[in-house]
Amino acid sequence: MINHVKIDKVPEPTLRRLPWYLSVCRLLKQRGEQFVSSTGLSKETNIVASQIAKDLSCVNIVGRTRVGYDIDNLLEVLEDFLGFTRIHKAFLFGAGRLGSALLNDTGLKQFGLEVVAAFDTNPKVVGHSVAGIPVYHINELEDKMKRHNVKIGVLTVPIDRAQEVADKMVVWGIKGIWNFTPLRIRVPENIVVQNTSLYAHLSLMFNRLEGLDCEMEKK
Repeated sequence: MINHVKIDKVPEPTLRRLPWYLSVCRLLKQRGEQFVSSTGLSKETNIVASQIAKDLSCVNIVGRTRVGYDIDNLLEVLEDFLGFTRIHKAFLFGAGRLGSALLNDTGLKQFGLEVVAAFDTNPKVVGHSVAGIPVYHINELEDKMKRHNVKIGVLTVPIDRAQEVADKMVVWGIKGIWNFTPLRIRVPENIVVQNTSLYAHLSLMFNRLEGLDCEMEKK
């Protein structure tokens, strides 16, 4: 078994790449593979092998010469380090189309996130459930926070409600916000925010496609 020690400050780019390595290892495990080299991981991720070795060393994983990394141990270390082996309960705010899609995503729990309740103001969804998860009115947040040990909030409300709802989340004890809105919410320094802007990534893809078209026209 690989002995590993969690390191307090792993560079953010490395943290973003580690789940890619984990996903590849899961696929290799399904194929019956027992070992993988940094070169093998490089072929699957398009990340240079030297960078992969450096990233894995940040979490104290070192491969064996001419053998590579033991996939079972690599899975164990990465899943533990990334927090996927522990269940983190969360509330979701905004049970519209995007929010409902996330509530129906059973894969979230496989990665350690369990949404136990959702909040909204729309009478068409309040009092009902989505994928078995109850939807409450936002005014019930204080009461539900007292009943559940929840520190994470998933924010999928319309942009004009984002800051208002984020403020409520902070007041009632949410410590980490997974923000799916295109608004950069303002929160105290002790609140962790992870912005996931679908529109920003869509814009990036559009611009790259346009760049490729321009290159093709020049040729």
